[in-house]
Amino acid sequence: MNFAQIAPWVGLIGLIGLAGLAGIRKPALKTQPGALIRLLGIAGLAGISGFWIEGAGAMGAFGALGLWNHQSPTLALWGKLGWAGVVGVPFAIAALM
Repeated sequence: MNFAQIAPWVGLIGLIGLAGLAGIRKPALKTQPGALIRLLGIAGLAGISGFWIEGAGAMGAFGALGLWNHQSPTLALWGKLGWAGVVGVPFAIAALM
């Protein structure tokens, strides 16, 4: 398998980033540690590049990092899934070269 064969499927990982929207309704407490990582949730916007670069849409999963170390164990798990956005980085790098 090569990049061209798996790229359309890898971009679907970016859907994990939609979990970050749960943070609007139930935001993490200010007293919870991990605020700097939660700020990385804005990196989920990099997933928009998936419209132009196949596979790079997986970076949208970074949007779930807004839930990192949430007081709710379920939302905290979704936040940890945000690191799946790393999968899209090689596709973005390959497109830039």
